[in-house]
Amino acid sequence: MNDIILLKQGEIVLKGLNKKSFEQRLSANAARRLKPFGNFKLYTLQSTVYVEPQDENADVAGAFEALKKLFGVISLTRAAACEKDRDAIAAKAIEYLAGDMRRAASFKVETHRSDKRFPMTSIQLSQYVGGLLAEAYPETRVDVHNPELVVHVEVRDLAAYVHGSPAPGAGGMPVGCNGSAVTLLSGGIDSPVSSWMIARRGVKIIPLHFYAFPYTGEAAKEKVISLARLLSPWCGALRLGIVPFTHIQESIRDNCPEEYFTIVMRRFMMRVADRFARDNGCGALVTGENLGQVASQTMPAMAVTESVAQLPVLRPLVGFDKAEIVAMARKIGTFDTSILPYEDCCTVFTPRHPALRPTLEKAAEAEQALDVEALTEEAVMGITHVAV
Repeated sequence: MNDIILLKQGEIVLKGLNKKSFEQRLSANAARRLKPFGNFKLYTLQSTVYVEPQDENADVAGAFEALKKLFGVISLTRAAACEKDRDAIAAKAIEYLAGDMRRAASFKVETHRSDKRFPMTSIQLSQYVGGLLAEAYPETRVDVHNPELVVHVEVRDLAAYVHGSPAPGAGGMPVGCNGSAVTLLSGGIDSPVSSWMIARRGVKIIPLHFYAFPYTGEAAKEKVISLARLLSPWCGALRLGIVPFTHIQESIRDNCPEEYFTIVMRRFMMRVADRFARDNGCGALVTGENLGQVASQTMPAMAVTESVAQLPVLRPLVGFDKAEIVAMARKIGTFDTSILPYEDCCTVFTPRHPALRPTLEKAAEAEQALDVEALTEEAVMGITHVAV
């Protein structure tokens, strides 16, 4: 039998009568990730997705790396299948794990026997396979308490499987099982992380970037496109929306009190994103806001900016400190791109003394000289898209 990949489900195992729909979503997402790597058969049994190559041209190593970024999987491993016979299992372990056994100073065998019809108990099978492995590799000692290598044996419905230690999966829930949301994607560190975090909760994200040419240049836009590309292996194929924001920012500069520049700007972002989200059937907006990080992210400021949106505003990073956000950005691979020295529209016309405790009344008063509806409509109608 072929070398296969086993994907162990995460939170899906806790679902009740609707578990099947989550499993189907996970399998569909996995199938899309596998397309560049050849022909694979997928099926789900006992909270595990089996990924089985159908010919020798299938790139199992490439598929395995891609599936490490599949939300909904808590761990994954490459395994070898064999007949459900103790000698066949031992022989397969000796052959398949030869390299691991030679590299390890110590080992033990752990057996999971979900097919209770198998004539040996889990402990008996572990002892039997472990004994033959010890004979085959006498230089690797048995250590049942603190082994360097754990040899896993799984006796399941269709076959038995042997493998080494599993790799950690991406966790979370399958993208798409919890609806969709528009995420405001800037060129900074925070918003890619917040986008990743909400996608990890099973949300299909539609990123939206506000672009203020010529105050922000082509390099700034390309930076955000690059960030979206870095997110797509985790979040699935993305369609980045780019909002022409220059006219709105110039209108704010020319007509609003300086201390309210940022608050009014963010209120327009919420209006545009909310309209765009509702037009695309989304259920929420997502921002990278972090409580108290800057003047526009105080509780009063966030209340004033979100008041113009009809949809709920989700803030995955609201309670994180900067070091935690940076660590997450490094983990998901966006940090180095985020720190490239290209400014985004949030740095345009920054007030010298921003309002720290804005109110709805003062924000509305600051907007009185603006044709809010016309400016919002113009921005929404001017949105262009980049597939990444």
